[in-house]
Amino acid sequence: MFQQLIEGMKIAFSAIRSNKLRSGLTSLGVVIGIAFVIFMGWFLQGLDNAFEGAIATLGTDVIYIDKFDWAGRKSWRETMGRPDITIRQCEELMNRMQTSEAVSVIGRKWQSNIKYGNQNYNGITIVGANSVYADIAAGIIKTGRFFSPVEDNYGANVAVVGNDIVKNIFGENVDPIGQTIKIKGITFTVIGKIEKQGSMFAPPWIDNQIIIPLKGFLNIYGTTNKMKSISVAIKAGGEENVENVKLEAVGHMRQIRRLEPGEEDNFAVNESQAFRDNIANIRVGVWAVGLGLTMLSFLVGIIGIMNIMFVSVTERTKEIGIRKALGARRRSILFQFLVEASALCFMGAVIAFVLCAVVMFGITRMEWATFLSPYIPVNLLIIATVVSIFVGILAGMIPAMRASRLDPVDALRYE
Repeated sequence: MFQQLIEGMKIAFSAIRSNKLRSGLTSLGVVIGIAFVIFMGWFLQGLDNAFEGAIATLGTDVIYIDKFDWAGRKSWRETMGRPDITIRQCEELMNRMQTSEAVSVIGRKWQSNIKYGNQNYNGITIVGANSVYADIAAGIIKTGRFFSPVEDNYGANVAVVGNDIVKNIFGENVDPIGQTIKIKGITFTVIGKIEKQGSMFAPPWIDNQIIIPLKGFLNIYGTTNKMKSISVAIKAGGEENVENVKLEAVGHMRQIRRLEPGEEDNFAVNESQAFRDNIANIRVGVWAVGLGLTMLSFLVGIIGIMNIMFVSVTERTKEIGIRKALGARRRSILFQFLVEASALCFMGAVIAFVLCAVVMFGITRMEWATFLSPYIPVNLLIIATVVSIFVGILAGMIPAMRASRLDPVDALRYE
């Protein structure tokens, strides 16, 4: 059997070399089909990585009590009509929680202004939080540190900055630790820098934020919700405990806001799980489009290879007759043409691998494509190889069967 495989491959590649242009054009459909398989899988893997990265920035076991529903389950008009969540309500909820690992009140001021040196910078998100926010969803501290409980209690003028703040304001080659910035005329000293968190699905402000102690935040912006967002971040201490923490938080929040039994919640409970349905819909869309284009390409490739194999059988009819006259079995002839068809498809797969690798490397050099891998994942190479061989066998089966059934006398007479 192994000897037959070697012999079949030699004959197959000899036939391909003798008809290079024809073989190349025949493989074009397979090249396109395999390229679609690789690109679809590559993009979906990158999509999953980007999504998991975005979930990690929010916290996989963290829930947020907020006025607004992040996933859009309620209309904008309906959520705007909800009463604001106040600092007092947030602090009361924080003090009541028993099943959670950590709780922090969060205040966010969007599109704020800061001053560094003589320059003013706009569009910065200022976040006020408790010191435990470092363990909830602040991100990984790359250099420096997060502010301490003492600095939190006294509202010290210290700040932790995101990656884009360092890049766009201080400069990538400048150590931000010890630098001073002014927020509403108040000087803050930078004590920590957060690692880059942004990805395709991460909030756009995630790397463009400055985190300061909550008391300092409230001293600057006041305790009302005008032009800012107030919420509570609750870390469950494990994904298995999220549901229990959610039920407790909802129960406490309903009591705090004095909601009657049966009355609808006038606040939102947001969690990273809410985004999984959205990403599932994107995945389905990518799969549907990619699968449709892949099937169409493979159909064209199968028809092309089948036709060329019929031509090959016709051209080599006399050769088949001689081989049969010398004792070649039907399965040997069948195997030879199946190997040739599979070799054509595999050649198309190799061409697709090279083209995809070049295109992927070029795409990943772009700033927006950081969530994509710069190389073809090994599992996709294996899948594409197996698919190409299967397509070859499928395309070559009918011509190979026709060749194996030729009568040796009729084949020898063929001119």
